[in-house]
Amino acid sequence: MEASIKHRRKKKQLGSYPYFTVVFSISISLFVIGLFALLYIHAEKLSQIIKENIEIHVFLDHELPASQIHALKKEIASQPYVSRKNRVAQISYISREEAAKKFIKETGEDFTKFLGENPLRASFVVKIAPQYAEADKMKEIASSLAGMTGVYEVDYVENLVEQINNNIKTISIILIAFAVILIITAVMLINNTIKLALYSQRFLIRSMQLVGGTSAFIQRPFLVRAAIQGFCSGIIASVMLAGLLKYAYTELPELKQLQQLETILIIFILIILLGVLIGLLSSYRAVKKYLNMSLDELY
Repeated sequence: MEASIKHRRKKKQLGSYPYFTVVFSISISLFVIGLFALLYIHAEKLSQIIKENIEIHVFLDHELPASQIHALKKEIASQPYVSRKNRVAQISYISREEAAKKFIKETGEDFTKFLGENPLRASFVVKIAPQYAEADKMKEIASSLAGMTGVYEVDYVENLVEQINNNIKTISIILIAFAVILIITAVMLINNTIKLALYSQRFLIRSMQLVGGTSAFIQRPFLVRAAIQGFCSGIIASVMLAGLLKYAYTELPELKQLQQLETILIIFILIILLGVLIGLLSSYRAVKKYLNMSLDELY
């Protein structure tokens, strides 16, 4: 009786399958991949917002009539490099009086008292479309604006544009490199986890093979189980990421400006599909390996 119980326990151990370990390992791997994906899209959104706020100041000649100012504004607004929001060109007019008030407010000094006049010029503040926020294109834009009738001078922070682009490129390269390394590592981890889990099933696979089961018939239940595990792991990873995002948005409300619900939803779907795909491929390779092994190699 005691020998029979021990035999059953041994048999159960040989045929046991670590469901929790497999799902947990896959979930953690998918979570880390998803975390980097979310970090990347938030960084991309931040870079887009920064580029959308790059401005060019167009200073006008003195004593321009209102009609000419209006015509010049219309001409600038029609240019393709001007940023648009809801199809409205992002260009604003600052009169000499408004410029003086702003200067006095920022410096705390009223220069009109000792100068006797307002030397500041009226200007347009033009926001540039993100795709034009590059050093060479900005120079072309500045040259084009300077050539318009009624324009006295064009000014923008040239070094800032170059610095922003260089920083964005550096951050993008670093994130992409980390993402590639992370994906390769995660795939290897998931693959090894499933291989180790199926190691305990090698005698069951051989038994099914000995009683006449075809390769497709033997592989089917393992592939179905792997797909379910990958799906569940993807769901768990997505829920964890959603919880982390909610916490981050609560603690740092400013991050909501970088939120892209559609893109985040696509990432969650891709994580689930990735879990299913890696699970299927890893299980297929592992089962096929044990099917091709000899009996001596199984021990």
